[in-house]
Amino acid sequence: MIAKELKRGIITENSIFVLALGLCPTLAVSTSVKNGLGMGLATTFVLICSNIIISIVKNWIPGKVRIPCYIVIIATFVSILHLLIKVYTPTLDSQLGIFIPLIAVNCIILGRAEAFAAKNNPATSLVDGAVMGLGFTAALLILSTIREFLGGNKIFDLMVIPGFQPMAVFILAPGGFFVIACVMGLINYFRGKKGAKAKV
Repeated sequence: MIAKELKRGIITENSIFVLALGLCPTLAVSTSVKNGLGMGLATTFVLICSNIIISIVKNWIPGKVRIPCYIVIIATFVSILHLLIKVYTPTLDSQLGIFIPLIAVNCIILGRAEAFAAKNNPATSLVDGAVMGLGFTAALLILSTIREFLGGNKIFDLMVIPGFQPMAVFILAPGGFFVIACVMGLINYFRGKKGAKAKV
C-alpha cells in the first residue's frame, strides 16, 4: 500500500514531470540542491496541513466559495511556515525570497485540495499530501542536482569534478527549461516502453 502510494506521488502522478504543474517556482528554485530541497519540504508541509484541514471542514464550506476558502486555509499555513523559516533559516528565506509566500497560490496545492482533500477523509488526505509533496521534492532534487552540477560544477556548494568547466546557461531559465524537457522526455520514453511491453 505504501509502495503503491509512493509510486503514485513520485512517478505516475508526479506534479512536475507528469502533470506539468508548479513549473514557475520549479524553474526559479532548482538552481541549487539546497534551494530545491528547501522548497520541496516547505511545499510538502503546506500540502499535508492544508489537505487535512480541508478534508475536515469540506462539508461546512458552501460550494460557491470553496476556492476562496481553500486559498485562505492554504495561505494560513504558508504564513506560519514563512515566519518559521524567517526565524530559524534566514539564509533559505533570503534565497527563496518571494517564492515562499507564493506557495499559497501554487496550483499543485490548490489542485490537490480540489481534486482529493475535498472528496476524502483526513487520513487519506494526509497520505496524499505527503506522497505528492515527496514527488514534488524528488523532482526538484533531480532537476537542481543536474542544474547545479552542469551550471556550477557543484552540489551542496561542494566541487564535484576538479577541472570541469561548468556551463552557466544551466543556471538560467533556458537551461532550466532544457533540463525539465530532457527529464520529461526520458520519463515518457520509459513509460511508453513499459506500456508497450505490457500490451505484448
